[in-house]
Amino acid sequence: MSNKIDHQLFSAHEHALEHQACPKCQAQGLAGELSLRHGKHGPFLGCTLYPQCDYIKPLHQNDGHIVKELGVPCPECGHELVLRQGRYGMFVGCSHYPECHHIESIDAPAEPSEDNVAIACPECHQGQLTERKSRFGKLFYACDRYPKCKFAVNQPPVSGECQVCGFPLLVEKHSAKGQQLQCAARRCQAIQS
Repeated sequence: MSNKIDHQLFSAHEHALEHQACPKCQAQGLAGELSLRHGKHGPFLGCTLYPQCDYIKPLHQNDGHIVKELGVPCPECGHELVLRQGRYGMFVGCSHYPECHHIESIDAPAEPSEDNVAIACPECHQGQLTERKSRFGKLFYACDRYPKCKFAVNQPPVSGECQVCGFPLLVEKHSAKGQQLQCAARRCQAIQS
């Protein structure tokens, strides 16, 4: 009895997709077929007429597989919200993805207290900065309107205006001189006096 594993059994689904007509070529009246290719982001199906046809289809989407249905309607489209496991951890998203891109963090937002006052996003002026964790466990502060607004800072934000450039946000910087306030604008980063 052989102890060798036939690794083609694990990729039978991908091989079944090969040799299908390329949808982009079909629309243009060409005879391209899909074949299995491997790139830096994993396996994908690409047209055999490349570079004349640049059609590609990723085989492994990392949009987050559904862990649990939550029975709560999506605030944007009304479909059900689901708990998903993505490459950056667990999150709540709409079951009607990719038509609806609504996502929520599973971390409960902190209630603003006297020392934890909500700070408006200086970039979009519509969202508020909230504390988040990276996939490596480091804290950062980002606009709660993500992905529509991608503003983020690594140090704790403080309400205030830069004395040099007038940017409407400062951050706490810890150095050998103690805690200082610094301009949150990447181009400025002036230490405040």
